[in-house]
Amino acid sequence: MTQSSYRPEGLEDAFSEPGSPAPAQVPSIGVVGWLRWMWRQLTSMRVALLLLMLLAVAAVPGTVWPQNAQDPDKVATYLADHPTLGPFLDRLQVFDVYSSIWFSAIYLLLFVSLVGCILPRSKTHWRAMRSRPPKAPRRFDRFPARAEGELDGTPEQVARRAAAVLGAGRRFRVDVKDEGRGVWSVAAERGYLRETGNLVFHLALVGLLIAVATGQLLHYRGQAIIVEGRAFANTQSDYDTFESGTAFDPSSLAPFSLRLDSFESRFDPDTLQSRDFTADVTLTEPGAEPRSEIIKVNHPLETGGAKIYLQGNGYAPQVTVRDPEGNVTFSGAVPFLPQDTVYTSQGVIKVPDVTSGPQIGLQGVLLPTAESIGAGVYRSTDPQPNDPLLALAVWTGDLGLDDGIPQNVYQLDETGLTQVTEDDGTALTLYLRPGETVDLPDGLGTISFESLPRFVALDLRHDPSLLWVLVFALLAFAGLAASLFIPRRRIWLRLRDADPTGSQDEGPGTGRTVVTAAALARGDDVGLQAELDRAMDRLLDRDPDVRRVG
Repeated sequence: MTQSSYRPEGLEDAFSEPGSPAPAQVPSIGVVGWLRWMWRQLTSMRVALLLLMLLAVAAVPGTVWPQNAQDPDKVATYLADHPTLGPFLDRLQVFDVYSSIWFSAIYLLLFVSLVGCILPRSKTHWRAMRSRPPKAPRRFDRFPARAEGELDGTPEQVARRAAAVLGAGRRFRVDVKDEGRGVWSVAAERGYLRETGNLVFHLALVGLLIAVATGQLLHYRGQAIIVEGRAFANTQSDYDTFESGTAFDPSSLAPFSLRLDSFESRFDPDTLQSRDFTADVTLTEPGAEPRSEIIKVNHPLETGGAKIYLQGNGYAPQVTVRDPEGNVTFSGAVPFLPQDTVYTSQGVIKVPDVTSGPQIGLQGVLLPTAESIGAGVYRSTDPQPNDPLLALAVWTGDLGLDDGIPQNVYQLDETGLTQVTEDDGTALTLYLRPGETVDLPDGLGTISFESLPRFVALDLRHDPSLLWVLVFALLAFAGLAASLFIPRRRIWLRLRDADPTGSQDEGPGTGRTVVTAAALARGDDVGLQAELDRAMDRLLDRDPDVRRVG
């Protein structure tokens, strides 16, 4: 310790300057004080905007990495392909972003912040609407907008007239006051809808948060592929893909069924661009007779509280595979996914249930209207099935369906498979047209191309919050427009007798009154002076003999 800082114990007063004040004692803020400070920070508009930006940033990982709610197969594939990074990201809930603890915490903090901002402002705004306009200041010379005039009549008469002009004509809230000594004042204010719009905007944001959260909890969405002549039942197991909110109850699915009777597509004959897609279906609802319905692009079918959209279509070759003994090992319509505008389609046929020998995988291309462009080379020239051709490459071995790892039904896992080749080493390709049967290589059996039905891809969506999201979005837009475009203005008029001595001698109504006026707006308002001039013009024009001053 240095000598300059040494203070002997008990001799503090001896080192104090005479007459100097005692050191200030800073009170401890305490736990309540810290809590109050944190609440004020949380409910400030600055923190609300920061949380809104943080919520947008926190949603980014959900667009970068696959999510369990939308595509669990991709998540499983990512974890298998990234054995080190994948589990680490999984612990951080990166694959469940929108239901993670950290995303929910930001969401709830934003909700609390907005509510904490709105409630005090609503209370203040309500009091302001019920209170009188602020009284006229003593001096008007520093206001940005001023006017002056002179009228016949006493100050009281002119004040009542000005109140009528501002109240009825200009929609101001008006307060008339006698200031004594023959001086009257008029205070007028309008534009409360500006703050009302601001509050409506923030309340709508809170409503949007609640609606979106409710939708995320209760929504469900599923995709299903239906081949002509087949039906789909609205059960979770019948969907090809299905995702729902955490509070969704599978038993709440409406028990309806949908059968695809036929599908018709129309294309431009010159450009081959699509013109119309129509799915004729039969809808069966509980307790009702089956009825025919039509689903078109942008014209969904509504049933069971959900909308069914036509998302895609294509061809599903009906094939039958038989073993060497003639037993059917596979039979069904396999959807092939279109790759271009002429519906060149790719698909996979997996035959795991063979009685003997290796499993069979067929990877193929479907050409609705095949045209030969070389030796063994074909292309499709039209999306309509004028001359269908199915070309298949053959793979044998283990399809990997028993490994417990989800597989894409439209892709062939070649890990445990060997492609069958010709004697010269080139890949073997089988060509079939509807009604044809060809032999599989190596005595594996036969495959028949029975027919070529169409399929449709349907997307069923149910979100109970959509209507509320629309309502709150429109309210937010209306509130924002009101807060931006409705001006908040105040006008004050002070009225005094131009000749108080003469007016007293001549009697009421015979004197003249000098009117001085000023106006003030919240923020910059280029129309403030024009507003004041219009109000003064209306007031002065009531007296045809008046002379405008100022």
